[in-house]
Amino acid sequence: MNLLELKPITTQMLKAVVELDQLCFGGLWTMAGYEREIDSPNADLLGLSLRGYPVLIGMGCLWAIVDEAHITILAIHPRYQSQGFGQFILLAMLRLAQKRGLERASLEVRTSNKGAIALYQKFGFKTAGIRKRYYSDTGEDALILWKGGLQEVEFVQNVTTWQQELRSRIVKDTGYQLRVH
Repeated sequence: MNLLELKPITTQMLKAVVELDQLCFGGLWTMAGYEREIDSPNADLLGLSLRGYPVLIGMGCLWAIVDEAHITILAIHPRYQSQGFGQFILLAMLRLAQKRGLERASLEVRTSNKGAIALYQKFGFKTAGIRKRYYSDTGEDALILWKGGLQEVEFVQNVTTWQQELRSRIVKDTGYQLRVH
């Protein structure tokens, strides 16, 4: 059985984390930056990998700031994009935010990243503003996206339903079983 595991990233996984960061973002964060995330009580850093293999398929990070989950990273290896894994990690991060008692989520995304924008909008994120020339590598603007109501009963139930439906779809489409630690 092919088993994908979503679990907190540890220091033993840092080499794979930095490799995925380099592949997806061109080296957005350093190893020391990821070490700080692992050590921070206000951060959740998750990695998705095939059991028994050192390569990360995807990762996500959120910061708990007062009553907000600020999603700082959502990355999927290019070979595994458009298969539901980004949705799976995003929903897991929203579930962690709910467990932390956070009320809303925010993030920045490149204005050119239409696939990511569509993903976030699918789960209720709305445009709250634009950060001009936010990305130093290209000078590209970032959309600021927000999602409120994380603790509302309907949204909590929706996240559970979406996770179940997504698990079924991923198993059917890819053959991978999913486990969250």
